[in-house]
Amino acid sequence: MQATDWPRVSGIYQEGIATGIATFETTVPAYESWDAAHLASCRLVAVHGDELMGWAALSPVSGRCVYGGVAEVSVYVARRFHGKGVGRVLMEHLIRESEAQGIWTLQSGIFPQNTGSIRLHEKTGFRFLGKRERIGKRDGTWYDNLLFERRSTVVGVH
Repeated sequence: MQATDWPRVSGIYQEGIATGIATFETTVPAYESWDAAHLASCRLVAVHGDELMGWAALSPVSGRCVYGGVAEVSVYVARRFHGKGVGRVLMEHLIRESEAQGIWTLQSGIFPQNTGSIRLHEKTGFRFLGKRERIGKRDGTWYDNLLFERRSTVVGVH
């Protein structure tokens, strides 16, 4: 992903926001804010011809050095490409790239209603850790969040 991809990346992000079950965010941030909140590495786009089908990126979970190898996953696929395996390809590449960058744990918080994301995480080796009940509000409604984690089998194993 390059900064020049942001108009198309942010359009896909807006589609996810509009579903009401992809994120607690309600608006797409400016690129500078998004850029500052995500790792400089592990930013991916899936492209077919001239079309950007989806994107993936990682956010640090903490500024504390002991959590330097733990990151939160974001994977978004354009609505017209849902169900075509784009999310899985992005996630598989994200896992490989994260391990190349020394990341040992990937985590995700998923709305229980987002069954597509839950299936994607399960298919790519994430395990369900638990549910955070009424952890946050979106548009005045409380939502639970399901926690998923994937531990690397090659980084941080010793």
